[in-house]
Amino acid sequence: MHHDDSWGPLPPRPAFSLLIRFVLTVLLLPLWWALLVVLFLCFIAFALVAEIFTIIPGFEKGFLSLIDKFGDNVAVWPAWCVTLPELRHEGDAAFYRARVDQRIGSWTSKELAAQKAKKAPPPGPHDIPVRAYRGVGAGYVVEAARAQGWELSHDHPSDPLHMVRLRRLPVAA
Repeated sequence: MHHDDSWGPLPPRPAFSLLIRFVLTVLLLPLWWALLVVLFLCFIAFALVAEIFTIIPGFEKGFLSLIDKFGDNVAVWPAWCVTLPELRHEGDAAFYRARVDQRIGSWTSKELAAQKAKKAPPPGPHDIPVRAYRGVGAGYVVEAARAQGWELSHDHPSDPLHMVRLRRLPVAA
């Protein structure tokens, strides 16, 4: 399907490097989350004060655009962090296969439940970050997704070294 090597499994990272990144994650991730909470509270405080400036044409739209860009570019789980399961299962293809299958299965069950209830499906995009599939590769994500009625998103292209973006195939009525 994909002839580019970037769609295959990523090579295992050195154990010592992973251990250092895990220790840094344990030490720095709580500080990162605290910083995110403080920034969020600053946005809210500024929004309350900036209510005065809504009389300026375009101010509200610009402020909302800023908040959207902030939310899109700031990760709750930064790329530098390594969790304990990642530390323990680095290079274990079965672990990553189960992770991908569980995530896609969860999305599929939510989509099917919404169809059955005749409600709108959960909003997308449905992204799978590299930390969920690094041991099996992005190609496996696409194969597993196709088996459950998903395909690569055409609205937002995937970057197999960072994230795979999926969308649900339309269901024939």
